[in-house]
Amino acid sequence: MIPQQNAGAATPASTPAEARKLAEGLMQVMSTLLGIVERETELVRGGNVRQAMALETEKSEVSRQYVEAISQLTRSRDYLKQSSPELLTALHRHHDTFRAILQVNLTVLATAHAVSEGIIRGVNGEMQRKNLPNGYTAGGQRAMPNQRHATPLSVSRSL
Repeated sequence: MIPQQNAGAATPASTPAEARKLAEGLMQVMSTLLGIVERETELVRGGNVRQAMALETEKSEVSRQYVEAISQLTRSRDYLKQSSPELLTALHRHHDTFRAILQVNLTVLATAHAVSEGIIRGVNGEMQRKNLPNGYTAGGQRAMPNQRHATPLSVSRSL
């Protein structure tokens, strides 16, 4: 059974008022999502990853609303092209700005991920180097470490 709030979402817009309501709803959802993404970006840039992670639930909910709004817009595209091309153009411009800001967010998140991964790999490499025997073979070559001397690295996310 379809929830009451989504019952109208299954039908495409068929009047100028419905088209305007659809466009305004999509712009509102995009603006809300951009606000969350911008906060997340600033928190990650500032090193407050734990606070940024706290936005995950809210971001997921608004992202779901965005997907629903885009789906309804797709179903209404033909009507919008015929009746309100200027509205569709405005939505495209707003969406281009939306994508640009999302790209900045994705770049910041990817950078944070790469930096943290580099730190973990560096710590692991240093641990392995210190724990492996340092010696030479009978032929005077540096002995290659055996995997049995490797010490596993564990990370606690609760700290």
